[in-house]
Amino acid sequence: MLDFASLFRPLAERSQVVYFVYQLETKEVAYVSAAYETVLGRPREAASQDLPALLARLHPDDQSYAAARLAHLLQGKFVEDVELRLMPAPGRAGQPQWLCVTVGRVEQAPGQTYLSGTVQDITQTREYIDNADRFNKKKNTTLEILSHDLAGPFIMIKQVAGYLGERIESLQDAQLSELLHSMQTTCQDSINLIRDFVDNEFLESSGVKMKLERVNLTPLLQEIVQQLQKPEAGLGKQFSFAGPETCYLHLDHNKFMQVVNNLLSNSIKFTPDGGHIRTEIQDLGHEVLVIIKDTGIGISKEMQDVLFERFTPARRPGLRGEKTTGLGMSIIKTIVELHGGRIWFESSEDNGSTFFIALPRMEPEN
Repeated sequence: MLDFASLFRPLAERSQVVYFVYQLETKEVAYVSAAYETVLGRPREAASQDLPALLARLHPDDQSYAAARLAHLLQGKFVEDVELRLMPAPGRAGQPQWLCVTVGRVEQAPGQTYLSGTVQDITQTREYIDNADRFNKKKNTTLEILSHDLAGPFIMIKQVAGYLGERIESLQDAQLSELLHSMQTTCQDSINLIRDFVDNEFLESSGVKMKLERVNLTPLLQEIVQQLQKPEAGLGKQFSFAGPETCYLHLDHNKFMQVVNNLLSNSIKFTPDGGHIRTEIQDLGHEVLVIIKDTGIGISKEMQDVLFERFTPARRPGLRGEKTTGLGMSIIKTIVELHGGRIWFESSEDNGSTFFIALPRMEPEN
């Protein structure tokens, strides 16, 4: 009978991916490819004795996750693309090493049960993705701040032009009236252009295919709030955050950050100067609650039932004249539900709004 394993061995030996076979009964590494020495910096002959030290070096935040995935594996489930961080060896400085692990369980005969799989160093890939995500998050928040800062002067000029237009009606100066009308129209077009640009960024990113990954939600939301706190005097509002130090769950990072950005943007648009916007995380164990609360003008009772409808009749311009497409809340609800979550709100006119997003803490089935 043809030995397929021997045919693949030359490929495994030359690959930069670590291939391994571990026997459960003997608790020994039966085989490990040459890449072990490159990826983990140890001779492959020492792989069995290295295991306890390697497991001890797992990042503290990843240990319970790794244990859960191992439990799935021992139940006979295939565990794919599990990303874990390996801390530097004791006495050595440096950043954690990111590893991507894929493992399957194979029972060849009674007393011969093996775990076979691959380990790949993805540190550079993770650094690239993290930098890109960080840039994207800052970009979205900065766009909201800039749209507010840029639109503000145009709104003021439009209002002044309207006031002057009323004052000079008695002069019956057609040329001056036309000039003031042109100022108002130009200002409104500029305001719409700024808002359209920000809204299109949200709409385009929301259409990208979902990609779930395990993320720590706390620093992501903290960073958004910190970005808003820097120009909070210019925005005319106060921003605050509260939550646990760490909160891990599986999300499409970019899509969910767009949800948060859009909710915060709405709070900014409908909260008068001097108001307060608070972002909070509550870890309830089986699920995570994200809360965004503002002291804005609130939502009228007759509009609450249709708020999440596509092109909702509840859409209205912001306090500074910011336009809206009526699509934002519908897309937010869709993205939240794609994560298996729920979104709801509490609001009344002149008493602010509080939005709640409940996200299940689920492990992806492999």
